[in-house]
Amino acid sequence: MSIVNAKLRSARVSSRKARLVGNLIRGKHVEEALDILTYGIQKSAPIFKKILRSAIANAEHNQGLDIDNLYVSKVQVDDSFTMKRIRPRARGRADRYFKRSCNIQLTLEEEN
Repeated sequence: MSIVNAKLRSARVSSRKARLVGNLIRGKHVEEALDILTYGIQKSAPIFKKILRSAIANAEHNQGLDIDNLYVSKVQVDDSFTMKRIRPRARGRADRYFKRSCNIQLTLEEEN
């Protein structure tokens, strides 16, 4: 059983929103996961699609695996850095807001 990984660090989407898309493709075959990500309207769908294509290329080129037998076994989304910004408000006040980011790790396995 072969395992292939692909990672993306510091993706500019919050980890909570990225986990929603990650949960959609976990356990699916590679072709089905690509279809889900192609027609997904979430901000993180194209990001996951790029990572999935990278993992497929790693499996084919580095380990010589058959793409038809691959499925998404594990999707891990962790918090990364948070940029803190200030928005001016009325009467000279200021509000803080956060630009969050996440680290995404995707693992493919080969079916037997």
